[in-house]
Amino acid sequence: MSDPAHAPRAVGSARYSTVAIVLHWTIAALIVLQVVLAGRMDAPPSPERFEVTQLHKSVGITVLLLSLLRLAWRLTHPPAPLPDTMARWEKALAGVTHVLLYAVMIGLPLTGWAMVSASKLGLPTILYGLLPWPNVPGLAGLEPAAKEAWHGTAEFAHKALAKATYVLVGLHVAGALKHQLFSRDEPVLARMAPGARAGRWLEPRVLIILAAFLAVVAFGRVLDPPHPGMSPPTKSVPAAEPPEAQGPLEGAAAPTLGSAEGLARWRVAPGSEIRFTTSWGGRPIEGRFTRWRAGLLYGPDDLERSGVTAIIDVSSAVTGDAQRDQVLPSADWLDAGRHPEAVFRATGFEPLGGDRYVARGTLELRGVVRPLALPFTLDVEGDKAEAHGVTTLDRTAFGVGQGEWAKTDQIPAVVTVRVDLKATRG
Repeated sequence: MSDPAHAPRAVGSARYSTVAIVLHWTIAALIVLQVVLAGRMDAPPSPERFEVTQLHKSVGITVLLLSLLRLAWRLTHPPAPLPDTMARWEKALAGVTHVLLYAVMIGLPLTGWAMVSASKLGLPTILYGLLPWPNVPGLAGLEPAAKEAWHGTAEFAHKALAKATYVLVGLHVAGALKHQLFSRDEPVLARMAPGARAGRWLEPRVLIILAAFLAVVAFGRVLDPPHPGMSPPTKSVPAAEPPEAQGPLEGAAAPTLGSAEGLARWRVAPGSEIRFTTSWGGRPIEGRFTRWRAGLLYGPDDLERSGVTAIIDVSSAVTGDAQRDQVLPSADWLDAGRHPEAVFRATGFEPLGGDRYVARGTLELRGVVRPLALPFTLDVEGDKAEAHGVTTLDRTAFGVGQGEWAKTDQIPAVVTVRVDLKATRG
């Protein structure tokens, strides 16, 4: 009788190429990691879940690219035939399982990619926080109803393929173990784990594979991806320099301030800022608006007719994380598409003593108008002035944060707004 170890092609023990082996085990490890990350994505909204979701997307695209490479390699480098001793039905089942595995390895990331591309949030995909990845062509620009339909279809397919993956991987592993443990003349595992001896229960390579995948599971559970930035960068984004911020604004519904006679018009100077502070999962988030303009009228002896109008481009909010910043203008948050500007109008400054005042007016945000008082200090020296004010507002009163984000357990309702204004007499 011939020795199977010396007749590999006859019994199917001829190993795959090194490229195929590396791709196989790399993709397998990444799929296990994806399963663990997907489980962590069921947690309540938090910075951790946000980053785990971004990592899940990155790993998914990596699996897609590696699977396409693996498929191309297989088509151009066919593996050796399976052992002649395997039953015909076993070979047929192995063939079907391999085809379906390729289908889910490619289909899962494709449907996930479609979900992200058709999401109403418009959250960008940045692979591992470094490389921007485009949306599926045509999906991001669809009308809301069409996007919702595409998203729903892709989500259903993604979940169905995920369930199919469990079944197929189970069949694949069961088949490999059956041949390894019970078929001494069918060294199938040796094709992907060179040197493995069929029939040996304590095969070191099996133990190494098991240990490696347990390590991947542990890694996926404890992995703490880099958290999103919690404050806008100070150098890459210049301080706001309001365009045309000279006196009452053009088209700014301008302040019902009455006659400007006897009042000085003030021009907003560079270095002025409008900032906001909130928190997410207990971690403070600082942001600012980089595009805004304001018009001011002020007279120390005529505070009743003094006033201010500020118009803010809500799409210019920056908080230090590119992906989060791209979500803020969406319909669930600031809704810049339908309401591109927030407007604060105040007529009359109420003195509080010394250099302290309060501007009482209204804030229009997302099409909702609510009263808002802005306490501030004012220091005027000649033709220059500085004002610093801090107020709070309830984001839920304006509808900022829809769906699961309307809850205030992770992101509180109260948002602090700080205005630091430098101005010159115009």
